[in-house]
Amino acid sequence: MKWNIQIDKIALKFIAKQPAPQRMRIMAAIAKLPEDGDIKPMAGQAGYYRLRVGTYRIVYMVKEEIVTVCVTKAGNRGDIYK
Repeated sequence: MKWNIQIDKIALKFIAKQPAPQRMRIMAAIAKLPEDGDIKPMAGQAGYYRLRVGTYRIVYMVKEEIVTVCVTKAGNRGDIYK
């Protein structure tokens, strides 16, 4: 099944500021959502998942009824959970 991927403006802004190699790695990982990678449900955040990409974390939700993955946050491991 082919998923639509939406990236919120805040997450996209963070990703755009990263050096090219990291930016490409993050975008490649997002392109494989929701099926591949180090994916875990977020504790205390029903419906949200996190994807680990090195020291970065991508927070997203899956909207199965419209076959869409919505990336809501992207950031460094220490900052993303605040």
